[in-house]
Amino acid sequence: MANVTFKGNPITLIGSEVKVGDKAPDFNVLANDLSAVTLADTAGKVRLISVVPSLDTGVCDAQTRRFNEEAAKVDNVEVLTISADLPFAQKRWCAAAGLESVKTLSDHRDFSFAEAYGVGIKELRLLTRSVFVIDSNDTVTYVEYVSEATDHPNYDAAIEAAKAAN
Repeated sequence: MANVTFKGNPITLIGSEVKVGDKAPDFNVLANDLSAVTLADTAGKVRLISVVPSLDTGVCDAQTRRFNEEAAKVDNVEVLTISADLPFAQKRWCAAAGLESVKTLSDHRDFSFAEAYGVGIKELRLLTRSVFVIDSNDTVTYVEYVSEATDHPNYDAAIEAAKAAN
């Protein structure tokens, strides 16, 4: 498993670490309207999955905005932001941020994404900051488990990976 810290303290990640070349694991998360969303719901597109601990923090807010701004410039790329925030909080964040095209998904109910992608923080029941790019054939082409969960990911590398997966 990836070695990750949260505010300098080691954390335990639950689930299975995903690697480049893996078939993307399925997951079951909730949209803001409480409908179920799975990997198959975005079939045929390149997915940039931006994973954040909570949208209510500065780094997570910035990460969500940056990936959505950058990916909007790339054809056939869908950005999914996944956190363990409640769907209601995600919807409120989107409204307050004035972002209508952001697709935020909640892993609060089942922790399905957390376990499938190895991003669940056992001690906090949050998701650790990470980025995954999945091509239109459901193959993982880019993975970043950010080593300090409060740091920013490598935006440029992830965006380039999304472009290359197209």
